[in-house]
Amino acid sequence: MTQHRITDDLDALLEVLPTSIRHAVEKANNSDRLLEIVIDLGRVPTARFVEGEIVLSEKEITRAEIDHITERIGTFDADNRAGMERTLHRISAIRNRRSAIVGLTCRVGRAVYGTVDIIQDIIESGKSVLILGRPGVGKTTLLREAARILAENKRVVIVDTSNEIGGDGDVPHPAVGKARRMQVREPMLQHEVMIEAVENHNPEVIVIDEIGRELEALAARTIAERGVQLIGTAHGQTLENLLLNPTLSDLVGGIEAVTLSDEEARRRGTQKTVLERRAPPTFDVLIEIQHRERFAVHLDIMSAVDALLRDVPMPPEIRTRDEAGQIQIEKLAPPKPAAKADVKVPRRGRGTVDQTMGRPAPVIQEQTQRSDSINPPAINTPSVGAKLQTVRVFAYGVARNRLMQAAKRIGVPAVVVADVSDADVLVTLRTYYRNREKTVIDAESRGMPIYVLRANTVAQVEQFLGDLYNLTEHQAPRDNMEDIRGQTEQAISAVLNGERWVDLPPGPSLVRRVQHEMARKRNSSATHTAKSRAGM
Repeated sequence: MTQHRITDDLDALLEVLPTSIRHAVEKANNSDRLLEIVIDLGRVPTARFVEGEIVLSEKEITRAEIDHITERIGTFDADNRAGMERTLHRISAIRNRRSAIVGLTCRVGRAVYGTVDIIQDIIESGKSVLILGRPGVGKTTLLREAARILAENKRVVIVDTSNEIGGDGDVPHPAVGKARRMQVREPMLQHEVMIEAVENHNPEVIVIDEIGRELEALAARTIAERGVQLIGTAHGQTLENLLLNPTLSDLVGGIEAVTLSDEEARRRGTQKTVLERRAPPTFDVLIEIQHRERFAVHLDIMSAVDALLRDVPMPPEIRTRDEAGQIQIEKLAPPKPAAKADVKVPRRGRGTVDQTMGRPAPVIQEQTQRSDSINPPAINTPSVGAKLQTVRVFAYGVARNRLMQAAKRIGVPAVVVADVSDADVLVTLRTYYRNREKTVIDAESRGMPIYVLRANTVAQVEQFLGDLYNLTEHQAPRDNMEDIRGQTEQAISAVLNGERWVDLPPGPSLVRRVQHEMARKRNSSATHTAKSRAGM
């Protein structure tokens, strides 16, 4: 479906502005890309476009100019938003402590037909859909188009809190098609109108913009449990952000701490206290709007949340629209789980000696391209006794001194560089990768291998180097057992003297057996249990 952009009567908005500002906007000659006009008392007016902003006048805004605008628009509601009859424009006010208006944000409202085609199959599937995105990315435009399409075959009711979906005034804007619109008297009453819509008007679909309060999240769950399809939006960027939001986490099931039995903890290979999903998600599908032409789609929120809480996140489906309007769908391969466990040697509750079992588990390398076009590995698998190849590593968010010390301790020729353009591989933290930092995106575009660590810990850094050089147990040093025995003896002594635990570097089975035997001799009543630790 070809997009057809319609500016919703921009002249109506320009007519309420002072003449000098209106002429400046017209002179910019970029109305299709205009987002909003910002007017603040005592400051120069500016116009914000998709690609940036410009100054409209060097003259500062006066009180008379602000009054000129407010006299020509609708009444400001409790949420300090006003509109214009039969348009989608929105004017938001900033007030001082005496409630006088000192600033205005004039948002250009548009009806854009064809924007929903990238997710139309999901919208028409009957599943409840939650759309996430930062302010101004196009959530409401997408929601309006979804309501229009669904209303052609279903009974659709829009709960329009700020009149952004259906426009200001009693008659909804034609962009919502046959959908019915219920206005909300005060933003705090949105949850009540949501319930009223279900009880009084027999809808098959409820469309809600900006779910932002706990009562609204509870009302959404009530509606979903009555068998009504929900299409809603919320501010946020990723599923992980939403889970950490105490107000809105219930939309995706919420999280709670659960204490496992000893047997279950051993079976799972986890700590006794773990995070689990509290309830079934209110919505079935989550869509993250990364930018206007790129969407990340979680088709099964329940599985996505469970996988995220188990620290093996499922990659979303990536949908993009190219310059020709063609839609591309990429399904990324799931990351390999990192199975790790620690040997804990407790001594009468005073402390433990920890050592990661086995060779370093592979670092989770999140795929940055299609599953059939993965970046080639930077390091060839070395043979036993072969000289390792020098690799230049750029650390983005990972402690450089920790990386250099780990490389020296393991004995691999990894060189930490200060410029990403000089690097062979990039290592970063999961937070930076998921936030799509510019450095990470640039590295992806050059085809550079990217390794993603869960935490900035010594164990994670060493495991990354082990994975980078494909180290095996056969490559473990066998001529420094005396050093290993001395290091283990110091760790055991520290525990006996009151330390809670001492971390020992990863080692092969031979080294672990020696350390087990040393701990057993020093404390014959010691028991050995396997348990994973956070950050390892």
